[in-house]
Amino acid sequence: MNRYFIKVYGRVQGVGFRFNTEYLADHFSLTGWVKNCDDGTVEIEAQGQEDDIEAFKIKIQQGNRFIKVKDVYLKKIDVLYEEKSFRIIY
Repeated sequence: MNRYFIKVYGRVQGVGFRFNTEYLADHFSLTGWVKNCDDGTVEIEAQGQEDDIEAFKIKIQQGNRFIKVKDVYLKKIDVLYEEKSFRIIY
């Protein structure tokens, strides 16, 4: 079990990025959260198996015709064992 803080740069606000991220997190059985930042980036904390987090990161970077990810920063952080779901923070 691992947990990462992820900061995503690019066209990631106003294009459904948080909802896509929540969908992908559920698909890969990850817990954590996603939120928009005032500077136009998006922050994520994602927790799960290393292979699932890597696949999640790859899918996020691919984006879609609306979402255009330019860069992703990852930092390993402490696991929150009591966390049970993935949510969008408003």
